[in-house]
Amino acid sequence: MRQRATLKKPAIVVRRLISLIVRAVVITSMAFGIAFGFLSGTMGDRGSYDPYMFAIGVSALFGGACGAIGLLLSRIYRMKKELRHLETRLDEAADRNWQIKEAEERAKSFFEAQDDVIVRRDGGGAVTYVNDAFCTLAGQGRGSLLATSFTLPVLECSDTTTRADGTRAYDQKIASPCGPRWIAWREVAVRSEAGTETQSVGRDITDRIEAERALAEARDQAEMANLAKSRFLAMVSHEIRTPLNGILGMADLLRDTPLSAEQTTYLNAVKNSGDTLLALIDEILDFSKIEAGRLGFAAQPFELAAFVEEAIELLGPRTQAKGLEICCYVDERLPARVVGDAARLRQVLFNLAGNAIKFTEEGGVSIMLEPAATPDLVTIAVRDTGIGISPEDQARVFFEFEQADGGAARKFGGTGLGLAISKRIVESMGGTIDVESAPGKGSTFRVTVPLPRAGDADEPQFAAPDLSAQNILIVAPGAIEASLLARHLQGWGARTQVIPGEKAAAAVLSEQPWTTVLVDQALGTPASETVARMAASVPRRIVLLAPAMRGELAALRAAGFSGYLIKPVRAVSLAARFADGDAFDSAPADELVADDKAARPAAGLSILVAEDNDINALLIHALLVKLGHRPTMAGNGTAAVDSWVAARAEGMPYDRVLMDLHMPGMDGLEATRRIRALEAEQGGRRTPIVALTANASAEDRDACLDAGMDGFLVKPLDRKRLAAALAAADKAALAA
Repeated sequence: MRQRATLKKPAIVVRRLISLIVRAVVITSMAFGIAFGFLSGTMGDRGSYDPYMFAIGVSALFGGACGAIGLLLSRIYRMKKELRHLETRLDEAADRNWQIKEAEERAKSFFEAQDDVIVRRDGGGAVTYVNDAFCTLAGQGRGSLLATSFTLPVLECSDTTTRADGTRAYDQKIASPCGPRWIAWREVAVRSEAGTETQSVGRDITDRIEAERALAEARDQAEMANLAKSRFLAMVSHEIRTPLNGILGMADLLRDTPLSAEQTTYLNAVKNSGDTLLALIDEILDFSKIEAGRLGFAAQPFELAAFVEEAIELLGPRTQAKGLEICCYVDERLPARVVGDAARLRQVLFNLAGNAIKFTEEGGVSIMLEPAATPDLVTIAVRDTGIGISPEDQARVFFEFEQADGGAARKFGGTGLGLAISKRIVESMGGTIDVESAPGKGSTFRVTVPLPRAGDADEPQFAAPDLSAQNILIVAPGAIEASLLARHLQGWGARTQVIPGEKAAAAVLSEQPWTTVLVDQALGTPASETVARMAASVPRRIVLLAPAMRGELAALRAAGFSGYLIKPVRAVSLAARFADGDAFDSAPADELVADDKAARPAAGLSILVAEDNDINALLIHALLVKLGHRPTMAGNGTAAVDSWVAARAEGMPYDRVLMDLHMPGMDGLEATRRIRALEAEQGGRRTPIVALTANASAEDRDACLDAGMDGFLVKPLDRKRLAAALAAADKAALAA
């Protein structure tokens, strides 16, 4: 607007200058005409009448009159024009004034209609403006508040924060006529005609504060309930595991006695049901730990190949009982030793492979370990040839208590927690898990986890044989394990061929000279022996058989086999069979034959057992006797300490102590502390102490170690784990 006025000024000056010049010319002409006429009349001859001069005078007068009239009309026109311009500006000013008043009214209405509390104060703190919401909160009228230093009564106040734009923010709990209210204030400096004022805008957040407090209370209650649930599960776990220990242990002892075929069937049913119940308890406990955020991880170096091969060996009997194959392959590009939590990773592997076995009726399961695209990442793929999973079911199989076969008429049992637990474990380790599947075409569960290399350099687990000049024929009815064996052999330089049976073997054996024939005993004993006789000219003839088929080794050797391998086959055992000087009687490196006599000490150990449950005491006593040891039973912690002291005083100290944690009177932890304190006073050899408990939590393990125990044995017990725990405890005691 100011710029437009500035542009109009030169035009107005020019118009006024032209008007001045015109008026000056006209007035000068009029004055000249009048003066000329007057002088001509006075100076002329009076007696004579000169019409010309008269006309000139009249014309001059007429011209003067016309000029005056023209000037008058021009002035009138200019005044009208200026009047119209002034009227236009007056209208514009009136419009602007109306707009300003309307904006002021709207702003005033807006402030008055706001639910937010608004108050302005001048530099001295006096109130210059309040809206209706502030008046309602204060319980006073506007007239009594203006020009006063009134402040709202504050019950509580939070800390004040200042934002980057200068706004001050804080929360206050105000006492109002409607009861206490929480107000969130925002203060900012504003300019007014009177100077700088402080405008405070407050919003009622009482509902939000109450909701947050209710939510916090609900969260606290939920956490308390979750803690109570965890305690309940731990207690119930202990109470369930204690009788379950007796059931499974006694079933194992009963299996060693003479039984009829019918009794063996019933006993196997009891054992399988107990194992299923134990797995269910473990899953529920693991899930409760995950929910409580108490699932701990302990990264330690471990051998990657041995980790996988040990897992499939444990799964082998279950797989072979269903007539399935199970095998693994570890890519040679992976480091031999990696750093990670092998126990948790084994749990994931067991869950995935266990599901694969459960949902597979024909074919088998393979576990492949390969390097991922990113360094230090390892991909574990568990493939099966089972029923598969539909696309709509793949999205929910990782949810809690969900199964792909989840209908009322479902064929497969289980809690639906295995995959959910595996997903939580993998994600907690910084990895991912996904599934690829199609109905009727099997499934592949792929886990990718960070497993960095342990150490700077890798030492190979075994010396890989040079098979560059070897032609190896593999005769196996199943393609899964045979293909992975061929992959190992090809990696060592061999040329391999896989065929399905004896008829194909008869045709292929005559085609070219072979250096080795591998025959899977799954063909059947007669067919395997036939292939061995047909390959009599082949230098090396190796049979692959399940552990349960060891009784046929003599017949297979007589049939012409020069060696054997136990399925599932380890890479180190496969390499050993191709070593120089290999013989049929040399046991494979991975053969895990439980030989109680070999594991039994020459004279047995003197072992103190503190156990208050009669059935568990009977079980442990029987197991120790079968292992060749001499057990002494104590019913509580006090009796155990007294027995330990008496044996040492007689010069016949116990070689081991098995200490139950939960006993009446003095518990196992306190009894262990007493024994360790007496050892510190008296000196002498440290007695290895192994904890016996139905609780498998990390807290229990830590409590046992802090009390001075050397081992930790979780119920239910079996002979192998008991023997291993006794041996490990001796090493731990020596290290301590």
